Amino acid sequence: MKVVTKWTGQRAFTAVGDSGYEINMDATPAYGGEGEGCTPTEMLLASLAGCIGIDVTMILKPHLSSVNRLEIETDGTRKEELPKGFTSIVVTFTIDGQVDSKKIWRAINLGKQKYCAVSDSLKADISFRLILNGAEQAEIGTQEHGAE
Repeated sequence: MKVVTKWTGQRAFTAVGDSGYEINMDATPAYGGEGEGCTPTEMLLASLAGCIGIDVTMILKPHLSSVNRLEIETDGTRKEELPKGFTSIVVTFTIDGQVDSKKIWRAINLGKQKYCAVSDSLKADISFRLILNGAEQAEIGTQEHGAE
């Protein structure tokens, strides 16, 4: 896999990967940018959400017709000193629909432990939350079960 990232002026860059899609990145004005794109750290959080989201939807494929909404919020805490890398990230899945929370937690854990290349690449402590139909759902056991 290769991504080519080109400088487009000031602190702005455009990245293009093998897929051919462009991603515009820029620094905030506080860092000499013009805010004309996502910051690289925003992209990192979005990449984590996208990666685990793809894994979870693949695992939950038989149940997706029962899902009305699936949103993923990533909230990162960064170090105070440079480099200001993430020390922890909370990933919150908000799902509305008729899916058993045990099945969702199973999918989240499989994604985290086995499939998500982005989370596997990060040093940060990553934790997960599930809000199903407006109510937070505690994880019940962490045992892997066969496909359901």
